Amino acid sequence: MPADDTTPPFADLPRIDEHTVTVSGPPAAAWDAVLRALGSAFGRPRARRIAAVLGCEPATTRAWDRPGVGSSVPGFRIVSAAPPDLLVVAGRHRFSRYGIVFRFEPAGEGTRCRAESRAEFPGTAGRVYRAAVIGTGGHAVAVRALLQQVRSAAGSDDRPTGR
Repeated sequence: MPADDTTPPFADLPRIDEHTVTVSGPPAAAWDAVLRALGSAFGRPRARRIAAVLGCEPATTRAWDRPGVGSSVPGFRIVSAAPPDLLVVAGRHRFSRYGIVFRFEPAGEGTRCRAESRAEFPGTAGRVYRAAVIGTGGHAVAVRALLQQVRSAAGSDDRPTGR
């Protein structure tokens, strides 16, 4: 599939799921809330330890205080940014290559934030990891929790939904 401004650079990866939350304020506020939530969730010491155990790339936080293409938190690097409409983060570790596409759309008085996850899990170890993370529903719980942080950071009361 040819890439355009809305096609993630990892579009060849299988789609895992999509979760949505509607937040208060314009798309720029939702965009900022996603960046804060990612920085908070993946910049913590526990997240850094997990990233080290998994062999995540990127492994460190870099330029997250002024986010743009190339900025990173452990496990995710911004690979595409078109504020306030699109944010794509991606990463990899010894069991998977993955990414999340965040799309922001006006929705009444607020903004709909959609998070589409894509990933591949090569080899036997990857299949076992996929079963442990995706098969148990753990991934969906984690993405909904991240979107709950986004909702809170944007000052909204909506609950995330997923497919």
